[in-house]
Amino acid sequence: MNTAIRDRRVRRAAAVVVTTGALLTSGALGMAPAQAATKPTIAAKGGYAMNNATGKSLYTKASDTRLSTGSTTKIMTAKVVLAQPNLNLDAKVTIQMAYSDYIVSKNASSARLIVGDKVTVRQLLYGLMLPSGCDAAYALADKFGSGTTRAARVKSFISKMNTTAKNLGLTNTHFDSFDGIGSGANYSTPRDLTKLASSAMKNSTFSSIVKTKSYTAKTTTKTGSTRTMSPWTNTNGLLGSYSGTIGVKTGSGPEAKYCLVFAATRNGKTVIGTVLASTSIAARESDAKKIMTYGFAV
Repeated sequence: MNTAIRDRRVRRAAAVVVTTGALLTSGALGMAPAQAATKPTIAAKGGYAMNNATGKSLYTKASDTRLSTGSTTKIMTAKVVLAQPNLNLDAKVTIQMAYSDYIVSKNASSARLIVGDKVTVRQLLYGLMLPSGCDAAYALADKFGSGTTRAARVKSFISKMNTTAKNLGLTNTHFDSFDGIGSGANYSTPRDLTKLASSAMKNSTFSSIVKTKSYTAKTTTKTGSTRTMSPWTNTNGLLGSYSGTIGVKTGSGPEAKYCLVFAATRNGKTVIGTVLASTSIAARESDAKKIMTYGFAV
């Protein structure tokens, strides 16, 4: 073989080695480790999320700051009812004029219960948690509080709410109402409300109710006939807009602003959390989605 041919082959071989080396190098660079998820910024004053199975904190923002809870209070209302000994969910409660007068006087959210109708405890729980009915909350407090007067029974029920909070170790939580419309002493924190919701979700009736988008109650009228109520629609917009959502409860008010206790399950992992004092309905939902997406990623 003459020298010219041999030199050309050597040069070609060298070029292949160089090119292959360049490809290997660029491939190694292209396989850099994925960046860690960035902690999101939210509009709410306070936020918290945890892994529901382990209790591990996944997100915090002013998570132990006491804030007004709005209708997220109703999580505790439902929990107290569901904890009653020998509870009969099919027991009927007669709707009183006092419940109707209350929602009118407070301009409160309503399940539009009809005075004189007999409504089951189960139906009242749906009316409490889906349309956030303060009339349903009043009916439940009146039914499951103790005392000879309605005022005494309501006071007793609220006392049960606070005892339950204490037993759960919710040291930054206090209730002065059965529905969140209090007199300034109704407060909790994102961490406490998340722990409360996590506890409540262990009850199958509660967890079934809070993931329901719509529910139609059939009540019994004064004359014994059946009334088909207008459907109650869940105020939690995440149920239709965030994959895996399983609950939990909205809240709002002049002091509370916009609140949301939320939970979703993806690939066997449940992220549960709370945002308090967000700036709008859209913002609280956006806040929750950001936190949950972050929680699933970390």
